[in-house]
Amino acid sequence: MFDSADIYRNLGVIPVINAQSWVTKLGGSRMRPEVLDSMNKASQLFVDVEDLHYKCSQEIAQMCNADAALITSGCASAIVLMSAAAICKRDESLIEKIPNLNFRPEILIHKGQRNHYDSSFEMTGAKIIEFQSEEQLRQKFSQKTVAIAFVEAPFFDEGLGINKTIKLAGQLNLPVLVDASARIPPLENLYKFINAGATLVSYSGGKGIGGPQNTGFIIGQEDYISLAKRNLICFDTNKATIGRSMKVSKECLVGLTTALKIFLDTDQDLIWKTWKKKSELIVKALSHINGLNVVLEEGVDREGPQAVIYFKDDWLGLRPEEIRKKLIEDTPPIFVGNGGYDQEINIVMVNLQDGEEDIIIERLKVLLTE
Repeated sequence: MFDSADIYRNLGVIPVINAQSWVTKLGGSRMRPEVLDSMNKASQLFVDVEDLHYKCSQEIAQMCNADAALITSGCASAIVLMSAAAICKRDESLIEKIPNLNFRPEILIHKGQRNHYDSSFEMTGAKIIEFQSEEQLRQKFSQKTVAIAFVEAPFFDEGLGINKTIKLAGQLNLPVLVDASARIPPLENLYKFINAGATLVSYSGGKGIGGPQNTGFIIGQEDYISLAKRNLICFDTNKATIGRSMKVSKECLVGLTTALKIFLDTDQDLIWKTWKKKSELIVKALSHINGLNVVLEEGVDREGPQAVIYFKDDWLGLRPEEIRKKLIEDTPPIFVGNGGYDQEINIVMVNLQDGEEDIIIERLKVLLTE
């Protein structure tokens, strides 16, 4: 029998310590044994996948107190399908034509919210139009406008804010499409945007929920979810739709549904306390080093309690980027975060196994005293 590390070593791939977060680059999060067991059992039988997709999505909607839901192949896929739904709301005949349209629908987004992933909104043939104020939003609005996008992410510009954005969208009769990929936990974010009046909200099914990393889901208004689904599932259409390349396997449908149930039944406060205890150990071990300010932070932009290392003006040691590089080059490689700022190092607890915090402490002690 192989252990987990052997699976990778036999392929010539080195396992790493992930103190960076639930990033896809490092594999997302760990699935619990119950999730893996549900996926294994689902793989042993055949079903009508469209029916399974509908039933699992119904379960997701009920758990999120939403009108409807749709499981997708990751949050980027969810964004594409939200964009497609907004376009097709005005003309359902476009479902089999996206992205080959004879015009470019427009999606408004605050300039401060532009990001690495917003190209997913444009994969449908749409064009992103930036605004910086309420006045500009109204000026940029036209007959081509199909939606307003809003992005909720750590250390991110809030634009006009979710409530004001939804209010303005209502005045212009536009849907609000929210990308909240990495905003769970906390649990309240599962309900926050729908309760505020957002039309559609997308989440990663991996990350904090702990489902398969290549899953995601959309929750929101039933009419828009129905259009998103028709852009995804095309078994009986004359022509494959844009979602054909985004199919979700029966195993992943069951795995995500199981993972969300477990997430909702889990004592999140207890998990938070575990992360906090590990953070406190790191802070205590490194706080004595001159030139550093090592603190525990657990604000809304942190994914749980974290040990954060700030470098003071009198710091004479290695630069933060050099420390990160050396951590990765050693064995086992250790990946840490930077919280969006190059001049800090943050140790994210969400994926650390017991004992890995000790390895991190010893490695950092060496690098921070060179």
